[in-house]
Amino acid sequence: MAISTRLNEYLQQNHIDYQKVYHYHTEDSLGNAATSGIPPKMVAKAVLLLDHEGRKVMAVLAADKKINLAVLNHEFNAEYHLLDEKEVYRLFSDCEKGAIPPIGSAYNIAVIYDQQLDDLDNIYIEAGDHQTLLRLDHYAFTEIMKNAKHIHFSKTVYH
Repeated sequence: MAISTRLNEYLQQNHIDYQKVYHYHTEDSLGNAATSGIPPKMVAKAVLLLDHEGRKVMAVLAADKKINLAVLNHEFNAEYHLLDEKEVYRLFSDCEKGAIPPIGSAYNIAVIYDQQLDDLDNIYIEAGDHQTLLRLDHYAFTEIMKNAKHIHFSKTVYH
């Protein structure tokens, strides 16, 4: 499958440069990092949320982090919870199940990203399948996230 159709169109229309990184089949972002030899803090993942008014939001954070909903709820005066998995599959029908690119703007979804990603020179993202990552430099990632809100909302998964 490689790059999802919508993501590919978005990247082309916005003249975003990237490099493909192929890896063994994995089921999650930590696996992507491990099989690619990339530090997990450099692999961004997407978590789809729904707020108390029914608005969808994509939270983007590093693979080795866990979302802290209490911080997001407090910061945005909202009540976020995980979006139903069937709805995620429907929204990302051009992707393999569970291989969600953390680029909400390609899918018309608002984005909040963890500010720890601001410190990285390169960020790797899911391309829409379980065997391809895209490497974005800092400028490309910043360009993609220019309309996103960014705060610190993650906590460490492991030590």
